[in-house]
Amino acid sequence: MINKIWAFFIGIGIVFTILMGEVNELNNTILNSASGGVKMIMDLIPVIVLWTGLMKIAEKSGLLNIISNFFRPLLKFLFPSLKKDSKALGYISSNIAANALGLGSAATPFGLKAMEEMQKENEKKDTATDAMITFLVLNTSGVTLIPTTVIALRMMYKSHNPEEIIATAIIATLCSSIAGLTLDYFRRRKRK
Repeated sequence: MINKIWAFFIGIGIVFTILMGEVNELNNTILNSASGGVKMIMDLIPVIVLWTGLMKIAEKSGLLNIISNFFRPLLKFLFPSLKKDSKALGYISSNIAANALGLGSAATPFGLKAMEEMQKENEKKDTATDAMITFLVLNTSGVTLIPTTVIALRMMYKSHNPEEIIATAIIATLCSSIAGLTLDYFRRRKRK
């Protein structure tokens, strides 16, 4: 659905630009945006590789298990339908830790593994469980303590104080998490 929305916006922009007679500007923008996009990706790769590597080291060293055990009481409250020894809880906590560091790219593999584990426990394979929905809400709106990728982008574009957004990011993501989890809680209660 998002692809269709973006395609619609791009199409409107192209048609409007042609109607206004700014075809040269359109060509310049397309070419400059393409090279700018490649440059941005090349600048972000070291940050993503660094944090993904650190998460892999944390996983291999057992640090993620410690984090998982720390979050286990909270996760059991948020995911009451999951078994106490479910592997999904470990992946969920790893996903939360990666998202808290602003590393969506590093969090994705843990999120996919968590969903895979929850699907194994799912009796209705074509329907998402309450735990899956709660995890999706938590993953989408998760609290970000250090928005690493955004800070890297701000540094790349020569921001004078790229880390000034940390407090705002914490407040915004905390509010979105509380709102999302509250709505999910009421949705679950209404279904029962």
